[in-house]
Amino acid sequence: MISEASHLHMLFFPFMAPDHMLPMVDMAKIFAARGICVTILTTPANATIIHPSIDDSILLHIIPFPSVEFGLPSGCENRSLIFGHDQLINFFKALSSLRHSFDYVLRDLSPDCVVTDMFLPWTYYVATERGIPRLVFHGSSNFAMCAADAFERCPLKVDKAQCFVFPGLPHHIEMLTTQIMDFNKFVGTPSEIILETFSEAMKVESKNYGALMNSFYVLEPEYADHYREAMGRAWNVGPVSLCNKEVTNKSTRGGEYPSSVNKCLKWLDKRPIGSVVYMCFGSGSLFSMEQLREIALGLEESRLPFVWVVRNERDDWIPKGYRERIEDVGMVIRGWAPQLVILNHDAIGGFVTHCGWNSSLEGISAGLPMVTWPLYADQFYNEKLLVDILKVGIMVGLKVNTFNIEMRPIVEAKAVKTAIRRLMGDGIEANERRRRAKQLGEMAKRAVDKGGSSYEETENLINELIDRKKRV
Repeated sequence: MISEASHLHMLFFPFMAPDHMLPMVDMAKIFAARGICVTILTTPANATIIHPSIDDSILLHIIPFPSVEFGLPSGCENRSLIFGHDQLINFFKALSSLRHSFDYVLRDLSPDCVVTDMFLPWTYYVATERGIPRLVFHGSSNFAMCAADAFERCPLKVDKAQCFVFPGLPHHIEMLTTQIMDFNKFVGTPSEIILETFSEAMKVESKNYGALMNSFYVLEPEYADHYREAMGRAWNVGPVSLCNKEVTNKSTRGGEYPSSVNKCLKWLDKRPIGSVVYMCFGSGSLFSMEQLREIALGLEESRLPFVWVVRNERDDWIPKGYRERIEDVGMVIRGWAPQLVILNHDAIGGFVTHCGWNSSLEGISAGLPMVTWPLYADQFYNEKLLVDILKVGIMVGLKVNTFNIEMRPIVEAKAVKTAIRRLMGDGIEANERRRRAKQLGEMAKRAVDKGGSSYEETENLINELIDRKKRV
């Protein structure tokens, strides 16, 4: 039946933010590689980000983004370019205004299925009116989705400083309420629009045709099953980043990397296997100047070689004489780095991560143990998965879930040093963590190969959509 795949047309519409676009584009590439006719819908500025990482097997369909009409700078079409509450409100309003453009695209292209981001819940209604099934992309793990659902169902109102246990989950999971994103704080604030978007997404969750998950069954089997039982149908087709097999594919994913990265890779080539710590907190994570200084000192005091990606633009956090002291030991990359290339370099032995699901899964796929440093959103759930269930992570100790960098407790240099040295150290605990991480990396690769769980779930969905098309 897969031979009939070329007659099936799938339209992918990512939310305009790096952590949502990259996995959805990879997902589109996976289906295109199976012979599906695939179109990615996006806007002009985002098309320039996507285009280098796809080939002629995928079509790009571009619609205008009304930046100026909604009070945004011209060309401001991506969440990574949004600063401040006012711009965030305007950005989401501009997104909602794309409803009519989306409808025109569905009318003109008549896809057999649409895959759209959870932050675009209104696409469900537009697609349904056209009789087109909608698959939702969450960008989270099965575990995080199940934990969030369990928390909403929790009848207890626990104190801010008190631990609570998630009801109905396959494992005994304890967390502090300070580690959970409190959406009630958004009420009456400019960020309330995010709460409204989440609420609308949850309303249509069970009405969607299903969900496409960037995960693989054998990674979190109990939660893949629990999601299907409690929340709806889902196909686990990841880790989607593994579709990028060549260095050129990995390096162009998300943009062209700066020349400083070439220097970094040459530097890594000279390092022993598994000796270097890689630290990166994703595309949307900024820190206070005080926290950056503590990180810098903690890395230095660990006396271990490191590569650290820093997104903050200012330099006034850099300790006096720091660059000179770390010249032969560490490397700081400013802005963006080709994470897939670096993580899979033989010299990298551990990963300090914010626990965004893309980064977590990329670390798992590379077979690396991790220091977990969650900051906001679902990242604290992912930390629980990495540390308590998969047992490949070490917590740095942050307990407060917030987007506000000034409200985060400072993780001191000593804690940074201790976590990194535990991660990279010897001994039964460290060696077992490395063994498990390597095993998970091998499992991830098998999942996407022919006959693996993700390969089979992709095929099952394709066959189902082909059958549906025949019946309609």
